[in-house]
Amino acid sequence: MVFQAARQFVPLFERRVATSKTILSSPRAFSNSANMQARSRDQVIPNTTIKVFREISALRQWRLKQLHDYRSVGLVPTMGALHEGHLSLIRLAAKENSSVVVSIYVNPTQFGVHEDLESYPKTWTKDVEMLKDLDRELASDGGNMGKIAAVFAPTTDEMYPSGPPSQEIDGKGSFVTITPVGEVLEGASRPTFFRGVATVCMKLFNIVTPEKVYFGQKDVQQTVVIKKMVKDFRMNTEVVIGETKREPDGLALSSRNVYLGTRRRKVATVLSMALRVAEAAYARGCRSRDELLGPANELVKLLLEAQFQMKPEDRVKFDIDYISLADPDTMQEIEEVNDAKGAILSGAVKMLSVESPRAGEDLGLASGPPVRLIDNIILKPTKA
Repeated sequence: MVFQAARQFVPLFERRVATSKTILSSPRAFSNSANMQARSRDQVIPNTTIKVFREISALRQWRLKQLHDYRSVGLVPTMGALHEGHLSLIRLAAKENSSVVVSIYVNPTQFGVHEDLESYPKTWTKDVEMLKDLDRELASDGGNMGKIAAVFAPTTDEMYPSGPPSQEIDGKGSFVTITPVGEVLEGASRPTFFRGVATVCMKLFNIVTPEKVYFGQKDVQQTVVIKKMVKDFRMNTEVVIGETKREPDGLALSSRNVYLGTRRRKVATVLSMALRVAEAAYARGCRSRDELLGPANELVKLLLEAQFQMKPEDRVKFDIDYISLADPDTMQEIEEVNDAKGAILSGAVKMLSVESPRAGEDLGLASGPPVRLIDNIILKPTKA
């Protein structure tokens, strides 16, 4: 099945393959390739065929070989700290491509000045084990799936040869900015975030040149930003969105959930609960902003009041940053949902640090710093 699917990509590949054959036929290309292979001889995840690339030049040589062999490539960009949401995207990519590249890189330019880059979870050993398990799972499908072919885990020096651009709002450097969609909601709360996301994604797309790239619906505004970037810059890739994966109680899977600890984890569903209330109102036929967001905001108010009635050693404090009803293409706020277009319900909540920890209490990774969580629900069109 994968072989047949790869054949369908032949027209798309003709121009790329012609170029790759020219490059691969030159003695210099083979010499460079041999040098790269020698330097990266041990860069394979043990007991798998998954290559690990740290250098762009070696990855590009490998990518040319994929083109030469008519193997389609799907890219799943991550910052590591993998969870089931990431794995679901890799499975989706393996269904649609011969070879899957997973990038693992904690991008400094999407962290603001007052956001702690160093505290972001870095779990390389665990990530590798998860990829090994998934590799075995895909292989057991009888050859009907593509495979995890490579992990791209570069250094910051490799990704930013002139040094990372400044994290300041008016900082200097080479940026990709997507406006106005990147300036609202998450962009308003984190002014340099989407600038960093768009910049690193353009780099990754240029380096890997995937036929398809895969992102999760949980980061809904990010998906809108990336789609606009690909469209406006005429990038030769397709953006594929995978559904949000959730815990049984509705909490969206996120690499940041490890910071919550036991107490805050129980209350962290406040945002998903509020969005579900608005979604239920939409299903009943409500379309105006007040009809949809009013019940959601009321629920948040009740849950917050309930926490403040508890003792400090029991309660959890949180701040709702926003609950939004937005146009699905622009992320601009709307007053009423167009049945032919639908809308995006989204929100952000900051789970504040536990104020009075109990002795031996599980506070989460790094002693439970404040955690900002996001979530969304797509209100689908009801008319063609």
